[in-house]
Amino acid sequence: MENLKALAYELRENVIDMIVEGKGGHIGGDMSVMEVLTEIYFNQMNISPENVNDPDRDRFVMSKGHSVEAYYAVLAAKGFFDIKDAIAQFSKFGSKFIGHPNNKIPGIEMNSGSLGHGLPVSVGMALAGKMDDRDYRVYTVMGDGELAEGSVWEGVMSASQYKLDNLCAVVDRNRLQISGNTEDVMGHDDLHDRFASFGWNVIDVKDGNDIGQLKEAFEEARTVKGRPTVLIANTVKGKGSAVMENKANWHHKVPTGEELAQIKEDLAQRKEAALHG
Repeated sequence: MENLKALAYELRENVIDMIVEGKGGHIGGDMSVMEVLTEIYFNQMNISPENVNDPDRDRFVMSKGHSVEAYYAVLAAKGFFDIKDAIAQFSKFGSKFIGHPNNKIPGIEMNSGSLGHGLPVSVGMALAGKMDDRDYRVYTVMGDGELAEGSVWEGVMSASQYKLDNLCAVVDRNRLQISGNTEDVMGHDDLHDRFASFGWNVIDVKDGNDIGQLKEAFEEARTVKGRPTVLIANTVKGKGSAVMENKANWHHKVPTGEELAQIKEDLAQRKEAALHG
């Protein structure tokens, strides 16, 4: 577990390099969601470069597709492609490493980033698994600002209606979006009760940047039968450096030289601390 904790900080360094090289990126949400993606890909999902065409593979949809830099970093660490290529080519003309998930890249199931689509598509994938008598699981990650989209709640209703216990959604609850605090834009403070009222199993993860808490929550989700599960992962936007943490203006930003040096130093220190408990 210490290795995964350290890996999450190492992958944040890759994200920083990608955004600096590409001259843009959704840095705040990348940082908040990193542990969630790391846990899903390295502890939970039956997925690898060797089984991408296996009908029994687990599926993942990055609904908050603007945080694609974190997604690329995790896929590269999993062996789908070389991180050096992603960093060098990110957001360059003609590159497949664009600013939202692109299924021309190995390991990506679908193009995403138009908010509100990931959960409904995941419902379809999970329902197909039930109809085909497959035992794969489907995972999707949404932003909390994204929950203002009506299509999300259509998906929530459908997942409950069809008792999709092979579906696990995650809300990256960092409480900030491009236009400010989510509670000012479109409040979600009763998020647990909202999902529960639709018949979902709801697991609150007190610290969504803690690998141990996430592992426990995902393992609990596997035991639930007859209804879908959502993890409400309480995360910190910009997690990894005080330069970025809990600051809405870091939703999409390229650090200055001085900021970059401090962020790199902070990430290195946290990675070292994670390695040594």
